[in-house]
Amino acid sequence: MKISELSRRTGVPKETIHYYVREGVLKKPRKIARNIADYDETYIEKIRMVKELQDDYFLPLSVIKKILKRNTRSASHLDHSSFQLLKEYFRPVDRLFPREVVGREAFREATGIGEKWLARMEEWGVIAFRMEDDQPVYSHDDVAIGKLVVEMDRLGYGPKDGHDPEDLRFVADFVRWYVKDTLRKYRHCNRGKIPPVEESEKGSRFIEVMSIFFYHLYRRFVREEYCRLLEAAEEEIPEAPPIALQNLKERR
Repeated sequence: MKISELSRRTGVPKETIHYYVREGVLKKPRKIARNIADYDETYIEKIRMVKELQDDYFLPLSVIKKILKRNTRSASHLDHSSFQLLKEYFRPVDRLFPREVVGREAFREATGIGEKWLARMEEWGVIAFRMEDDQPVYSHDDVAIGKLVVEMDRLGYGPKDGHDPEDLRFVADFVRWYVKDTLRKYRHCNRGKIPPVEESEKGSRFIEVMSIFFYHLYRRFVREEYCRLLEAAEEEIPEAPPIALQNLKERR
């Protein structure tokens, strides 16, 4: 396609595209005539990625250039998929200005979740809300959870594929128990030792630290298990041994 069409499809001015090429953020396009360059479809995704990294992550072009280079040449499929999701769910601008959704219909529209499964997730405590002016108000985190539940189903981890969605209930129960236990111990060990303001600041940071810890721990477990399953493709795959999650199920 010509640069005029590329500009139209990406919403980025031609001068900016030329600048990206000069700076090495985008590779030089193929020349089909002396003053005519041909841009293939890959330029659309890359330009959109550049704009997202600039607008949502406030990154300079020098850093974006390195990210694009790694994403193109050496990133695994898992890393690439992860990066695409992270762009949507971990944007700093959303953390600074979290948006709430008011009303169930608005929540369903924002997430794509069906009425039946929204009610079920609320019943299980996977999705929560607070009442305000007789309307349910959903936090930014709950909107993200709703979208992720829909994404799980789309990727083949849903009831139509033979999976039990109530597993999410037990995950939520375990995390809730762990959070309560951890915060109780944290308050007990630090009560009266540090000023309230400092305690609040450390507590807020601890929340983010533990959230990132769970994220990376899960990623590591998935990588390890995925490699194990590939190696044992011809063999019978044993079920995972029962642990805390199974114990939660048995106590119900």
